Amino acid sequence: MTHPHVLVAGAGIAGPSLAWWLSRRGWRVTVVERARELRTGGQAVDFRGPVHRAVLEGMGLWEAIHERRTRLGAQAFVDATGRTVAELPALMMSGDVELQRGDLCQLLFERTRGQVEYRFGDSPTAFHETPEGVEVTFEQHASQRFDLVVGADGLRSNVRSRVFGENESHLKHHGFRVVGCTLPNMLGLRQRGVIYSEPGRGVCVTSARAEDEARALFVFTGAPLAAQERSLDAAREAVSTAFAGAGWRTARLVEALRGAEDLYFDAISSVRLPHYSRGRVVLLGDAAWGGTLGGQGTPMAMVGAYVLAGELLATPGEHAQAFARFEARLRPYAMKCQGGASHVGGFFAPRTRAGLFLRNHIYGLLTTKPLERVFEKLVTHAATGFVLPDYT
Repeated sequence: MTHPHVLVAGAGIAGPSLAWWLSRRGWRVTVVERARELRTGGQAVDFRGPVHRAVLEGMGLWEAIHERRTRLGAQAFVDATGRTVAELPALMMSGDVELQRGDLCQLLFERTRGQVEYRFGDSPTAFHETPEGVEVTFEQHASQRFDLVVGADGLRSNVRSRVFGENESHLKHHGFRVVGCTLPNMLGLRQRGVIYSEPGRGVCVTSARAEDEARALFVFTGAPLAAQERSLDAAREAVSTAFAGAGWRTARLVEALRGAEDLYFDAISSVRLPHYSRGRVVLLGDAAWGGTLGGQGTPMAMVGAYVLAGELLATPGEHAQAFARFEARLRPYAMKCQGGASHVGGFFAPRTRAGLFLRNHIYGLLTTKPLERVFEKLVTHAATGFVLPDYT
C-alpha cells in the first residue's frame, strides 16, 4: 500500500486524533459519523502527567487547550445539611489541564477537516474483507473499498458489533446508572463542585466556566439499560424514581432536570475484548477499552491514536504486525486506566451507609497535609504508567 486509504468510524476524539497523525504523512483518511453534525456536548475532560502532555504537544494542542481550559477547583463531599465532610483538591477531578469535551472535538475537527474527508449522517452497515482490502457498505453512500477500517465509534461501537459480535457480550456492567446534563447554576457555584451521596445514589454538581450554568451527574444503582429506556423521558423518569425522598437539595436538582435537553443516560460499564483487531479491522478508544465514566477515556483515546498511527506508519504494508504491536503496547496501560470505571459508581454512590462513612473518612485522611503526596500518586499513577514510544 503506497498511499493507504483508511476508513475511520466515529468523529469524536479517537477518530480525528488518528486522522491527524495519518493524514499528515500522506495517508488518505475518510471519517464517517452517524450524527448529522459534530457532537460538541459532554462533560469536561482532563489530562494529567507527562504521557498525556507529550501527545498533546506532539499534536500542537497544548497551548490551544490551555486557551480553552476550564478552571474547576476543589470539590466537596457534603452531608444533608450542606456541611463539608471532606474536600477533594482540583488535582483529583481536573488533572493538569481540563476543558469541555466539545471544545476538544471542535479543535480536532478544525485541524483535520482540510486533509480528511468527513461524512456526517452516515454509518457502515456491512464489512467484507478481501485480499485487497475491506468492502464497506453504508446507509447513505455507495459501497467502497478501503485498505483498513478503524472502529473509533464509542462504547457501543457499530463496527465492533458487526465485526466482533453483539455489543452486550463485550460490556461488563458495574451495577450503576448515570445521567448527566447541564442545569442552571442554582447552587451558586463558582469554579467549585459538590457531591452529595446516600446509599446507592449520589449527585455531583460542578460549575467551572459559565457562571449561570452547572453540570450535574446523577449516579445510582441499577441494571443495564434496555433498548426502550434510551430516551430523554426515560432518563428523567429513572432519576425521579431513584432520587425520590433524597435529602439535601436533591429535589430541586431533579426538578430542574425536567427542563434539560442535553441529557446523557447510560449504565456504567466497561468493554472487555480478547483482541482489539480482526483482519483489516481494528478498534480504537472506547470501542476497544472504554468505560462509561472514570476510565480516562479521552486522554486514552488520544494516546491510543498516537500509538496506532505510529505502528501503522512504521510498517505501512503490514497491518497485522502493526495491529499486534499496537495492542501489545496499549492493552496493559488501557486496562490500568479502565479500572477507574469499575469503581466510579461506588465513589459517587456507595451502596451502604458503612461504605459512605468509609469513603468520607478515607478521603478526609488522604487530603490532609501529611498524606498529600500519597494522594497525588494515587490519582495520577494510572495516567503516568506508560512509556510513550518514539516514532520519529
